[in-house]
Amino acid sequence: MTGTEPLLKISGLSVVFDGFRAIDGIDLTVAEGELRFLIGPNGAGKTTLVDVVTGLTRPTEGSVVFAGKELVGKREHQVVRLGVGRTFQTAVVFEELTVEENVDLAASFRMRLPALLRRRRSRTDIVGSVLERAGLLDLAERPAAVLSHGQRQWLEIAMLLAQEPRLLLLDEPVAGMSREERERTGELLAEIARDRTVVVIEHDMEFVRTYASAVTVLHEGRVLTEGDMAQVQADPKVQEVYLGRSRDTRAAEPVLVGGEDGAVDSGAVREGVA
Repeated sequence: MTGTEPLLKISGLSVVFDGFRAIDGIDLTVAEGELRFLIGPNGAGKTTLVDVVTGLTRPTEGSVVFAGKELVGKREHQVVRLGVGRTFQTAVVFEELTVEENVDLAASFRMRLPALLRRRRSRTDIVGSVLERAGLLDLAERPAAVLSHGQRQWLEIAMLLAQEPRLLLLDEPVAGMSREERERTGELLAEIARDRTVVVIEHDMEFVRTYASAVTVLHEGRVLTEGDMAQVQADPKVQEVYLGRSRDTRAAEPVLVGGEDGAVDSGAVREGVA
């Protein structure tokens, strides 16, 4: 793969469930080192798209090429081993294990069986580095069950980092977080994007405006538009989708407005996004 080729290239991708076209001919590229946000109304195809990339859903047609390798047809564990990691809307951690043990377990997936069977007596370099990067070093010995909502999300991101992926796919990482937790998460994602590629599904428009360098808007299973946040907000197609009621109503309401707590507060935007 040359430096000019995208890390992720999706071509002609379609997914049909019982006659319903969840994804309809999507073409999408993501460059290495990019922090890309996917936004769009509920049902736009965002999570389905990530499911296809990670091997959870088989597309009806199309191609997904990551780092020069076709992902369509590969199983989830094969996609992970190629360097693609994901989180879900609800953090998946082992509550009975400590924070450090969760990260250590995630890091072990690349180990050979003899090394895996040897009982570790000290923290490995990668586990220590990941805990520090995610801001969890002081919580290393605590059970995951006692973590706050935001801390659990950071732990899941730390577990991904321990697997050393080139591409992280994060599904609504700041949902339910406090303002302080959202700010910390935004800083973490920006820092991760320095040496990883990050794609984020997000509904919090204030968060997107603050941290997104590139935005893709999906609607009815298609790419509606792409660009930076200013370009996306100014696009008449986006305004129609998010505020698509009467002309007078659209003229009176702002596009993609973040509320006091980061939630979308325009009635029309709530219909399309929240």
